[in-house]
Order: sequence, then C-alpha cells, then structure tokens
Amino acid sequence: MSDIEGVYEDLEADVSLEKFREAVEAKVEQMGGLADEETAAMLVAHEIGESEVGGIADIEPGMEDVKFIAKVTSIGEVRTFERDGEDEDGRVVNVEVADETGSVRAAFWDQHAEAAIEELEEGQVLRVKGRPKEGFSGVEISVDDVQPDPDTEVDVQVADTHTVEALSLGLSNVNLVGLVLDTDSVRTFDRDDGSEGKVSNLVLGDSTGRVRVTLWDEQADTATEIDPGSTVEVIDGYVKDRDGTLELHVGNRGAVEEVDEEVEYVPESTPIEDLEIDQMVDIAGVVRSADPKRTFDRDDGSEGQVRNIRVQDATGDIRVAMWGEKADIDIGPGDEVALGDVEIQDGWQDDLEASAGWQSTITVLESDSAGSGDAAGDESGSSSDANAGLSAFAGDDNGDDSNDSDDTNSEAETAENDDSSDTAAESDDPNDGEELEFTGVVVQAGDPVVLDDGESTMSVATDVDVGLGEEVTARGVVRDGRLEANDVF
Repeated sequence: MSDIEGVYEDLEADVSLEKFREAVEAKVEQMGGLADEETAAMLVAHEIGESEVGGIADIEPGMEDVKFIAKVTSIGEVRTFERDGEDEDGRVVNVEVADETGSVRAAFWDQHAEAAIEELEEGQVLRVKGRPKEGFSGVEISVDDVQPDPDTEVDVQVADTHTVEALSLGLSNVNLVGLVLDTDSVRTFDRDDGSEGKVSNLVLGDSTGRVRVTLWDEQADTATEIDPGSTVEVIDGYVKDRDGTLELHVGNRGAVEEVDEEVEYVPESTPIEDLEIDQMVDIAGVVRSADPKRTFDRDDGSEGQVRNIRVQDATGDIRVAMWGEKADIDIGPGDEVALGDVEIQDGWQDDLEASAGWQSTITVLESDSAGSGDAAGDESGSSSDANAGLSAFAGDDNGDDSNDSDDTNSEAETAENDDSSDTAAESDDPNDGEELEFTGVVVQAGDPVVLDDGESTMSVATDVDVGLGEEVTARGVVRDGRLEANDVF
C-alpha cells in the first residue's frame, strides 16, 4: 500500500481515491518539491476534512470553504450586471440545490454561469465546492467547482409547487398555493442607509398546515389588496426562521398573485377544556357573543383597542380578547372561527382567557350574513344568529340542544355589557352588597376598569379617567361581582 493510499484509508470523507491522488499531485507541484507525497496527502486530507460538511443544514456564513453533495431542484435564468471599472458585464445564474437536511441557493458566476445553463438539469446530483456567505434570502454558496455524481442518491423531491408541510429552513425559489387566512396593514421602517422600507404580513393555509408570509417593500401593499378567503400563489419566496418558527418571505424578486384554485384548509385545534395557562395554541368553535370594541390609552400616549368575543366548542367556552387591528375583524354570534397562535392567560375569577395579538390568526370559517355585524347593534338579531352552527360544536350527549340554545340567546342579548359572559358566575360572589376597598394596577382602562393587585383582579365601574399601569385604589359597593366605585384615588 502506498503512502497516498494509507492516508486515504483514514480519510472520513466522500471522495474517490482517483480524485484524492489528483489533489495530492497538485499539492506536491504547488509546494515545489518541499513536500513528499505522504506529507502532501496529509495536507490534502486535512483540507478535505475541514471543508466537508454533513449536510446543507451545517453550512454557515463565514466558513472559508465547504464541500457537499446535493440535488438540483431548480435553475434560474442568466442575469447580467455591470462591474465597477470593467468593460465586460458579469453574469450569474442562481441554482437551488437540496439534500435531506435543507436547501441552499448556489450562485454560478461568469463562465460557470453559461455552463450551468447548458449542462445542469433538475434532479441531477452534484458535488459542490464553494464559499458560503449571507445573501438576500439567507445563506448562499458562491460556487468554485462542481462535479456531477450520478452514482449517489439524494432523497429530495423536485416539485414545482411546495406545500406548507414541505417548507424547510433555507429553502428558496418557493412557489406555494394557499388560502388567505389573515392579513394586516403595511408598516414602514427606516433602514441603516436612510431609505424607508415597507413590510406587511398575511397568513396562508393549505391541507398540510399554516404559514405566516412576510412581504417586503414593493410586495408589501399586496396584503391590503387581498381579502381573507381568497386563494393566492406565492412565487419565488424564501424560508427564514423567526423565534423558532418558519416564515415564508417575499422580496422584490417574488410576487403574490390571486389564482382560481380550490384549497382545503382544516385547522387542527386544541379542545377548550384542555387549555392551560401560558400555552400558545390554536382553538376553533362558534362565536356565542361579541362585545363592542373598546379603546384605551397606553403608557406611551398612543391609543389601543380591544374587543372581546366568547367562543364555544363541544368541550367548553372561553373569552377571547382581540387586540389592535384584530378588534376590527367583522365577527358576530353564529360565526364559526379558527383562531391560531392565541395565548392562554389567567382571566377574571380565575377563568382562563385567550389573547389574540399581532402574531395570532383569526379566520371566519363560516359566516352567517345576518350575524356577522356588531353584536351590540341589534339584540334580537344577535339572539337568533347565535343558534346558527352551534349544534356542530355544543350539542348535548342526549341530542337535545334546547338548553344550549337558551343559554346562547341569554348571553347574546346581554352582549352590550362588557362582562356579560361572566354575569351569572359573578352573581354568587360572597362580597356582593358589601363595602370594599381594592388597590391594584390598572390592567384595563375604559368601561369597566380592571385592577390587578398581584393575586386577584377586580372589575370597577367608574367615570374617573385612569391610565394603564397606574396604581389606584377604588372604594365602593360590590354588586354582581363588580365594584361600583364611589371614590377612586
């Protein structure tokens, strides 16, 4: 066995003996005779070991050189650009490659760009050598060398359109068709170079799951032009991580377009009776009552808004606080809704409450036209609409739904009261009718004011203006679980 073969036997890298010999000979020539074959072989083995990665998921910006095996999933077009101080334009082709651990964009420059267009095919397996860097859509590889490897199998499906379930970190050039579940407004921000950027979000669902889509700059206005319930196709998106959750991003090279396709989205929800505090969960059910929207002043002087609804499924019901723009969503009794990424919190009288903030998704699955307006408007209309669809979620075991309907009617008719859904429970309060003084921090301003002393909360009826976060003392008489304050100081 030669010195080269001996070093090769100890090499834990996927490279042929023939390629290894060629690299050793090149190293001997490069060093001008200063190293024999064994020394050169050891140097080459070290270089190979340093650059070989276990998979695309192991590639990080800042690595000097990486080698990996991957399958071609898509090939872009040749783009030309002007180089500073040079007469000849540069050329680049972006090729998406993937293995079982993820995907990455590989940039082929100049002469490699023409070869990529002429010789590469989707589904082809390649041995890639290149330099990682942070690109526009995540990590990119600037390719130095590439060789076909027809003898290696890479278990990656080449598809024109992805599903939510198939998305993985680093994936780019993503086309995905989904049902629009939620949208939000356009937000602006200042970049480091002084220019103004724009961003917005929408949420898409398909038969495999749900994903938040972030739209940048030229694409940001799309979120205001598309209505929930429509079907769209994301073109040339890329997948990034945000707080441990995958998001699909669309920049100036991508697009979001409405399409005439049927997409099924079936939310996976947690039964209400199984909810626990501090969970971030999905729930679904029928809206039993909906309170009017309320506004309040934040500590920074800005105005916030919130609207409470009560949602019921076959196992129970829960109050849901919809904050900010969520409070403007047109929801009324009888609507079947799916609420994604809501936070379960400790609410009034130790009941659990769900909080739907900016990260939450609120989707009306089936809306009754008469019941979709403001629940505080027409009590008689709300009463009849509240029965719609409830049998599917809250029927008795014996098949008699009459009691459920009576409860729903009663609750919908008192929807104009801020805490109507808790009235029955609060009427048994042992403090009812007694004089009481309660000191706490304002956690809800408006009508009613809600104070929290760190152990319990108290709903206070008062005309005194208070601000969120302010510590106040309220003194008065407790009636129906609410402190009717004579003094607030």
